[in-house]
Parts: sequence; C-alpha cells; structure tokens
Amino acid sequence: MNITNPFSLKNKLAVVTGGGTGIGLGISKALTESGARVVIIGRREKLLQEAAERLGSGSGYLCFDINKREEIPGLLHTIESTFGEIDILVNNAGTHLKKPSLETSDEEFDYIMQVNLASAFTLTRECVKRMKPRRRGSVLFISSMTGLFGMEKVLAYGTSKTAVIGMVRAMVMEYSAFNVRVNALAPGWIQSDMLEQALLTDEERKNKIISRIPFKRFGTGEDIVQAAVFLSSDAANYVTGVVLPVDGGAAYAF
Repeated sequence: MNITNPFSLKNKLAVVTGGGTGIGLGISKALTESGARVVIIGRREKLLQEAAERLGSGSGYLCFDINKREEIPGLLHTIESTFGEIDILVNNAGTHLKKPSLETSDEEFDYIMQVNLASAFTLTRECVKRMKPRRRGSVLFISSMTGLFGMEKVLAYGTSKTAVIGMVRAMVMEYSAFNVRVNALAPGWIQSDMLEQALLTDEERKNKIISRIPFKRFGTGEDIVQAAVFLSSDAANYVTGVVLPVDGGAAYAF
C-alpha cells in the first residue's frame, strides 16, 4: 500500500470494458490520472484507438466482443502477455432497452442478460482465476439504480442490473479468500450516449426523472469516476461487497 497516497494506482494495470466512450472512458481517464495503466476493451476500433491516444503512453486497447465468451480466456492471455498482470477489472460494458415488458421479446431479454450479466460473469471468473494465485485484485461492476428499485419500461435492463448486485454479493463470499475485492457502482441518471438514446423521443419521461432527483440534474461522468478510483485503490483495501449509489439522492426520492 502507498501510505503517503493510498488513492494512487501507480504500477497498477486496469482493464475497462466499454472503455472507449461515455462512463467507461471517463473511468479510464480517471484511473490513468491516478497512475494506472489502462487497457480498454470494445468493439469499435476507431473509437478505441482515439480513446487510447487520449489515455497516454503505457495504456492501450484491444478490439473484442465480450459476448464471445468462449474467447475470453484468450483475451486475458493476450492482455497479460502484452501489458502485464491485471490488478483491476472494471465491468462497464453494457446495453439498454426501453420498452414495456409486454412488448419485450425473449430474444431482446436474452440479449440484455447476455451483455450486462453473463459476459461480465465469464470475464470476471477468468480474470479472478489469474488474480487468485497472486492474492490481490479489485473487480468493479457498473450496476444501476434500476437494480435497487423498480422502474417502468426497463424490465430487462433493470433485471440484469439487479442480478449484477446479487452476483457481487455472492462473489464476495468466494473471492475474499483470495484477497480479491468485488464492489459495484450504482449510477443514477448519468449523461451518456446510452441515456441520450433511451430518452431521445421521450421528453415527458426525461422531465419526470429530473423532477425526482433532489439535485435537479442528470449526473456527469465526472460525478462517478472518482468513486471508481476509490473502490479500485488501496484506500478501499477493506471494502468489498459494497454497492455505492452515485445518483444525486434519487434513490431516496422514489
């Protein structure tokens, strides 16, 4: 532990899925500013390349679809062979669906669960297999306020994020023996491409949401990235199993 600055991530390697845009890019930038080297994972190479250039030397990217779960062990082998041992995993990649549950198809529901839950499980399992013998590591999931309370028109998304919270709690009971910490952030309504897409044609819902947030605004990436740094750092050395709301007080307004 860095006693003089326990928030420092110097000499740490972090992997951030969905790190090329939005919240994932914000977290990646904050991790690098705290001293970490970051490998961002995503599907759009041009965006990843541009993001990696902004992160600076020592960081990089790999173009990979985390839904190809059978290929994840190979991905991790490539990362550790190229960049070094993984200290921090941030499961940020996700997708959204705004649709009444009675209109949600089985295929749509399954896809949301695949991206937001199943692929994150596989990646975490394989990563922790590598962390276990080293007896160190931090895993951070990005859940959502919809995982803490019900919300209309996002049944598939909310269900996946509720399951993420359950997975975090179960992993704590197994991975603590390896000195691997597992935590989650539960962002409220944070400005991002995903949020803009979800509210693009629903001004009434947008205004209704803002009216329920005590801060009367959507959050920004900057509002959550430092929480990600804290939970990834030695300052949180005895913190595991936490689901931290970053929501402007919204959870208390429902």
